[in-house]
Order: sequence, then C-alpha cells, then structure tokens
Amino acid sequence: MTVAAPTIADLETPALLLDEARMEANIARLRSRLDGLGVPLRPHLKTAKSVDVARLLMSGPAGPCAVSTLNEAEHFAAAGVRDILYAVGIAPAKLERVAALRAAGVDLTVILDSPEQAVAVADASRRHGQSIPALIEVDSDGHRAGVVPQDRAALVAIGRRLEEGGAKLRGVLTHAGGSYGCDTPSALEAMAEQERAAAVTAAGVLREAGLPCPVVSVGSTPTAHFARNFGGVTEVRAGVFVFFDLVMAGIGVCLPQDIALSVLATVIGHRLDKGWILVDAGWMALSRDRGTARQRVDQGYGVVCDLAGRPYPDLIVAEANQEHGVLSVRPGGTLPDLPIGARVRILPNHACATAAQHARYNLVAGTDPAVRAVWDRFGGW
Repeated sequence: MTVAAPTIADLETPALLLDEARMEANIARLRSRLDGLGVPLRPHLKTAKSVDVARLLMSGPAGPCAVSTLNEAEHFAAAGVRDILYAVGIAPAKLERVAALRAAGVDLTVILDSPEQAVAVADASRRHGQSIPALIEVDSDGHRAGVVPQDRAALVAIGRRLEEGGAKLRGVLTHAGGSYGCDTPSALEAMAEQERAAAVTAAGVLREAGLPCPVVSVGSTPTAHFARNFGGVTEVRAGVFVFFDLVMAGIGVCLPQDIALSVLATVIGHRLDKGWILVDAGWMALSRDRGTARQRVDQGYGVVCDLAGRPYPDLIVAEANQEHGVLSVRPGGTLPDLPIGARVRILPNHACATAAQHARYNLVAGTDPAVRAVWDRFGGW
C-alpha cells in the first residue's frame, strides 16, 4: 500500500478510482446469493490482481481462489494464499513453475482438456515426486475450450492418463463464456442451467468409469447471479462481479450505479466545431475494449460521469487514441460545459482490461472526494 493523495483533485491523471462502498456491496450481493443456494464461492482474482482486494473476496487468508496467470498465483502465494486454481489450460512448459509452487506448500490445481496435456502433467508429477492435481475442462456452450460432456471416451481417457500416470484427477470445470451474449433474465437462467448440467454430466461419466471427481466447478459472473439451482456443483467461480462494468450492465447483471471502477481524466482541449471534448485518457488508460458495441446500447469506450460518479446525459468516450480520449454526445444530446482542467470519471466497458492499464487503485467512497487509501495491483504472466 502506498500513501494516498488527500483528494481526487490531487491525483495525477489518468488515475484508476475504486469506489469502496460499491465494491463491498457487490461482494456482499453475490456471497449472500450463493450462501442462499448452498454453494461456496471460489473468487477469480484475474480482474483484481491485488492482494488487498483478494482479502475482501476470499473466505479466509489461505483462499480459495482462482487465477489466470502463474504470476498471479505466485503473488497470492507470497501473501499466504494456499488453495489456488490456475484456471487456464496448462502449457507443458509452465509445469516447472507449478511444481515449484506446490513444493512451497501451495495446493495449486491446473486444468486441461487433452490427453497430451494429461501426459505432460503426469510426467511432471513423476519427475517432481508429487501428484499434481488437475481438473478436466468441459465445454458447456461452444464458447472456447473443453471436452463436450457427451464425449465419454475422451473424458475417461484423459482421467485415466492422469490417475495411472502419477498425477491426480481432482474433477471437472466449466465456464459459460457464452453467457456474455445473453441479455434477458430467462436467457441467463437457461445458460446457467446449461452450464451446471454439462459439468454434472461430465462428473457422472468419470464416476461411472470408476474415476474420482470430488470437484465440480462452474462459473461466470452472469450465471453466478442468475442460476436457480446448483445441484451437483461443489463451487462457483466469478471475478468481475467485484467491480462490474458496462458490459455487465448491458447484459442486465448490474446497474451502471453498481460499477465500482472508473478512470479519472482531465479535460485538455475542445473541438467545438466537431462537438468534441478532449481528455488525457486514451486507450492506454481505458483499454481498446469495445464489448458494448455488440450490445443493444453501444457505450463507445466508456460512459462519462462527473466527479461524484453521476453520468452526464448521453456523454460517452466516442474515440480513443493512445493518450487522448474524445468525448461527444449521442445524437440529440447537449455537450456539457467542461472547461480546460475540469475532471471527469469514465466508467469502463471491461473492468479487467481497464484495470490492467494501471498500477494501483485509488479508493474513494461515494461522493466524498477524499482518497481513502491506495492499493497496489500487478500485471504480467
């Protein structure tokens, strides 16, 4: 943790702001929901990339958590986290780092979806004299990787290569990435059930073959918030729920006022002949993510708010150059009077991508201009 500036007005821009009250409400909302459905949360820390945020998300100092890079795993392990899921398909060359973390006392689990990866994990297990645990990734929606749950032969073959080769089959995992394309409650509920059913079916295939499957892991932020039943599931993973963003608002998972992250920027110029206001936050501060372009409402590169976090009517970041953001209003809107030096807050399309552009969170609370704390975050692989 570094020393906080006294107020937002004292920050160099662009700067990443984190509304502590909104963040805490977002965390409490999902935890309460999952508690009511009787399933534990394994928070995905790929968005946070911060030990301070992780401590708020995990159920205890040792975890559990999920990560998307081994660099994340190493940072959180150094902070005392011991139950870590590396939730990206394992590359054989990374197994040395996996083994080193496990040798240091971290219960690190990998995921895979091919016999070749299973052989590599088994070989590394024998080489290091430890049984590296793995989850088989299941394709629940055709979104990305995984074994379809109907491919019994592939599931059993991967499981046996792990178990007979000296590794450990710990269970199955799926991620309903297709949920990001849903935008009605009924579609989100259906996707959540599809995700659950795929994982539970794959687990049944393994158990019927006499293979162990203690873990049945599902999760995405949309399905975690809309699932009605987690029967057969042992844990739910979610990550962006802690901050939310405009994509999640467009799906209907949250409201814009729930978004805890924003980028503080300063007005540096005007092109009134074009209806533009220029700010010092371009794609290097906001990212190039245009996830809302595929939704019913295109939010450009972000929604522009005043310093209290209230959106200006119809004002968005219409264009983003490397260090320049171009603000303009939608057709029919009126450009607000923002003089040179005025400051605005920009809500991001994709919290993960925007946060990745910054080295720290500046904590604020509601409309209070004070910077309460500064929390470091990290990047890299």
